[in-house]
Amino acid sequence: MLIKTPEEIKLLKENGELIGQILEDLAKMCKPGVTPFEIDQEAEKRIIAVGGKPAFKGYKTRVADVPFPATICASRNEELVHAIPTKVPLKDGDLFTIDIGMEWPSPGKGPKGKGLNRGFFSDTALTIPIGKISPKNRELIRVTQESLEAGIRAVKPGNTVADIGKAVEDYVKSQGKYGIVRDLVGHGVGHEVHEEPRIPNYYDRNLDYIILKPGMVIAVEPMLSLGGWKVVTADDGWTINMADGSMSAHFEHTIIITKSGNIVATRRPSEN
Repeated sequence: MLIKTPEEIKLLKENGELIGQILEDLAKMCKPGVTPFEIDQEAEKRIIAVGGKPAFKGYKTRVADVPFPATICASRNEELVHAIPTKVPLKDGDLFTIDIGMEWPSPGKGPKGKGLNRGFFSDTALTIPIGKISPKNRELIRVTQESLEAGIRAVKPGNTVADIGKAVEDYVKSQGKYGIVRDLVGHGVGHEVHEEPRIPNYYDRNLDYIILKPGMVIAVEPMLSLGGWKVVTADDGWTINMADGSMSAHFEHTIIITKSGNIVATRRPSEN
């Protein structure tokens, strides 16, 4: 894992503040009748307006992959993550997840010197209730969001990556029976949108050796379902669905580890 310099941390904090505000504004758009495509178009416009570049658009996980074609991942209901925005309107009762990342400043526009003539990456997500949703779906959103906060509390110097997963898992299990997705995990972030280490949302003793240190930057992102934990990839090569078709939720923040604890770079204004 790369330790970020104070100059890089400063840019990542500014990036996080900007993308947190953008995500909050996008969430306010999410109402019955609005399409994910419209939200995606607004997201790209807003990112460019603040001097950034969409982190996901054109992204490939392998050389042979089709590049991701949009600014946001726009998943709903049993679509857990990475769904491509469509022109199918949101409807009453949907659970809609926006996952968004930004490279900022846009490449070539960063401060010159000290290797900073480049952008740095943030990554954040939330699940939004559309119209009136069922009590069990509202509880799914609450537990997922609170499990992220449990994970964040474990992010501090001297703890390990395994401590984060244990904190998330222990909280979720205390709240009832939910599927904790195992095939998708959090990650390092900053120089790239995805960096080492992997950060599961469950305890993995094999990660007890990775000790958290000041200057590390990570993305913690619990993903839960009302059913099991297994997932399948759709024919588009990107959308990842719950294998049993159960409703799902996803929350994520970019977190900077400091000497005294952490800074949640992507906090939305309404969370402060």
